[in-house]
Amino acid sequence: MLKTPLDALHRRLGARMVEFAGYEMPLQYTGIMAEHQACREGAALFDVSHMGQAHIADARAFEALVPGDIAGLRPGRQRYTLLLNEAGGIIDDLMVANFGAHLQLVLNAGRKHVDLAHIRAHGVAITPHFERALVALQGPKAAAMLPEGAALRFMDAAALRVAGIACVVTRSGYTGEDGFEIGCAAEDAQALTGLLLARGATPAGLGARDSLRLEAGLCLYGNDIDEGRNPVEANLTWAIAKRRRADWGFLGAAPVRAALEAGPAEVLVGIKVTGRAPARAGAEIRNAQGEHVGAVTSGCFAPSLSAPVALGYVRADCAAAGTALDLIVRDKPIPGVVAPLPFVPHRYAR
Repeated sequence: MLKTPLDALHRRLGARMVEFAGYEMPLQYTGIMAEHQACREGAALFDVSHMGQAHIADARAFEALVPGDIAGLRPGRQRYTLLLNEAGGIIDDLMVANFGAHLQLVLNAGRKHVDLAHIRAHGVAITPHFERALVALQGPKAAAMLPEGAALRFMDAAALRVAGIACVVTRSGYTGEDGFEIGCAAEDAQALTGLLLARGATPAGLGARDSLRLEAGLCLYGNDIDEGRNPVEANLTWAIAKRRRADWGFLGAAPVRAALEAGPAEVLVGIKVTGRAPARAGAEIRNAQGEHVGAVTSGCFAPSLSAPVALGYVRADCAAAGTALDLIVRDKPIPGVVAPLPFVPHRYAR
């Protein structure tokens, strides 16, 4: 398995390591619940160096592959977008930041090589920097622990020096909390991380990252979205920019437009689950009449709510908030109800 530049630090801190997207990654250090709460109440530090950083010079050429307004993205700003195939399926979801001379992309770990091949196959030059480190500092105290980035707003991006270390910083993240993603050279990763831990950040692993993003109603590629799903089904139509809905000039636009106009047969929804047992990915979803209407794509116990929550695709007629559903866990129906997303309100620095 591959290792991130922070592998030795994880082991010194006593992390429980697991395989994820071909990398050895920390699942937890002291415990998922404690790390989750550290992010909600203070600041947690996640190693996300397994994700792929890359540069593209031609914004207009890249815009032809995604439904976001990339040509209109101002320098110093970042945007979430979707890399689509010809059928409108989601190859990856990614972050794009404009640094003036180039766009910086952050790609999902398990898709970064697929993304490179797809982008190049459509004539767009892209330069990978997969060797670089990336950490996410997340939580209400994140700005106090990174005063160098305190002037940034949500979705701002800047090249900054943190205690003399050259970094690329965006004010964003995957937890629903305020925070930053900080990229640096691999050889500086240990020093940067040590500095942030010394300032009071709590190291956190994949377990807390998953429960936090699920409470925030955020998709995980490979679970909630994939090439078999389009943005309309995935409730990601907000990622199709207004200007792009006027020109429909991106790869996969025709099937996405058709799905938007006709309405999806299935749609991704949030579900609050009764009891304490979470419904995991793959669990069947039935309506009040006992009919099969969908399946869970992500599920966990939500520490902030003291209750289980799930994401899943359900038949469109069962997608309205308040709809009663049964989730089949160990062959037993567990009551649930369709709930608005996010489960826990976002607290970004608007």
